[in-house]
Amino acid sequence: MVNNVETGEREPAAIASAPLAKVKRLVNAYVAVCLGTLVALAALTMVAPSLATDEAWGHAVVVAVFAIVLLLRTRAALKGSRAGFRAVTVIGCVLLVVNLVEAVLPGVFPSWMRVEMLIIAAMMLTLVAHSVRARRDLPAGPR
Repeated sequence: MVNNVETGEREPAAIASAPLAKVKRLVNAYVAVCLGTLVALAALTMVAPSLATDEAWGHAVVVAVFAIVLLLRTRAALKGSRAGFRAVTVIGCVLLVVNLVEAVLPGVFPSWMRVEMLIIAAMMLTLVAHSVRARRDLPAGPR
């Protein structure tokens, strides 16, 4: 954090740096969870096919596509793009709602995947909060 010695106030870049760093870490963690899910599904397909259902594969593939889009939009947001932050926030909200809804659908997904969905939903809730905070702290302008 950068402080102005004379006034004791933080500079605008320092204000946004903490939420920005958290957004970046959360997106990286989300990508890791998505890749881990795909690896787990590949392994389960061989050893316990009942735990790697078609629905689970469908969910994992869609979530992986969102991971790629989220990663790309986060890169724009980290460069100060307001549109990038808006996209990160919207994608986070969509993933939050979709994962919560899918986690409570009875009999559609294996139990291990329901846990993964709830973890992703919690990550997305946190991501949205930090994204909104970081966007708010950006300097005014038409970015």
